[in-house]
Amino acid sequence: MATCASTGLASAAAADRDGAAERRARPPASAALLDAMERDLGLTPAAARDRLADERRAVTTERAARKAAGAAFAGAWFDEKRGGLTVAVTRRGARADVRATGADVRLVEHSAAALDTAKARVDKLDAPADVASWRVDHKANRVVVEVVAGHRGDNDVSSFLRQARATAPVRVETVAEGPQTFAAGTVGGDPYYTGNVRCSIGFSVHGGFVTAGHCGRAGAGVRGWDGSDIGTFQGSSFPDNDYAWVSVGNGWWTVPVVLGWGTIPDQLVRGSAEAPVGSSICRSGSTTKWHCGRLLAKNETVNYSDGTVVHQLTKTSVCAEGGDSGGSFLSGDQAQGVTSGGWGNCGSGGETWFQPVNEILGRYGLRLHTA
Repeated sequence: MATCASTGLASAAAADRDGAAERRARPPASAALLDAMERDLGLTPAAARDRLADERRAVTTERAARKAAGAAFAGAWFDEKRGGLTVAVTRRGARADVRATGADVRLVEHSAAALDTAKARVDKLDAPADVASWRVDHKANRVVVEVVAGHRGDNDVSSFLRQARATAPVRVETVAEGPQTFAAGTVGGDPYYTGNVRCSIGFSVHGGFVTAGHCGRAGAGVRGWDGSDIGTFQGSSFPDNDYAWVSVGNGWWTVPVVLGWGTIPDQLVRGSAEAPVGSSICRSGSTTKWHCGRLLAKNETVNYSDGTVVHQLTKTSVCAEGGDSGGSFLSGDQAQGVTSGGWGNCGSGGETWFQPVNEILGRYGLRLHTA
């Protein structure tokens, strides 16, 4: 019996070593994603691979640093110049423990919990159309409110800012345009339709896929790029949230890849570890395909131009256009979220928000289909 147990343990250890070696041998991303990072971030393929490796380490470091800081944790962000994570803390005594995790440390006034509470108070205010969004900015250690250029002096905007400053440590920034969702009217040859709206598939889950909530309501039928029936919206939330999931049947099936425009470019999706602010991030959508940029902020409240408000979105510098709604955001091979909306386009640039995928999975009890 002892010999059998020893053999079993040795076999398990060998299997662990083999598994670790296989994970190390895996490419960090597909050629398409590396090409997009080169085009949109100005990185050579080698620099893109190095950055993805640094960002993977930052994900692990952030978890350890958050635990080490405890109640003093005040946020974290990836520093692309240094290739590492910076963590803010509110207590001098926490600096050594956090630094021991491999992170740089910055001492600030407000904890992450305090800023989240302050932002929640701002969420209760009625925002005029020209207040584009607001979020906790850990690097600034403030609640940042974004106002459409030329409208900061408007009476309703000024009133909102006064109320916001009364309830939170606020910094005001200006954006070129107000945000809008990226659904589009029907055109041929794209991945899915509901009614006369075209949107993009986000990520495969066991039994279907996740996408944006503004693309369809629960019970709505979904057609594929070829016009055939895919399935039905089983759950949808918009506004307040912007997520949904669609069941798949009728001869359609799910695979652990990003389906941007009805083809399978590569097996990219291997998990959904959340990337820190400052990481590189790429998006796939049925209109503009692959584009990359940087993860700018988390937990941002967005006030779309039609008056709908969506909470807990993640902001990026990636462009998008009509029809890209619901599409996939990835950091390396890790699923991040589904496209909600933004401003600008992929000719002149802009910014885009996504709904984090882990929130969607948790809300509906779904399991991501991974390679």
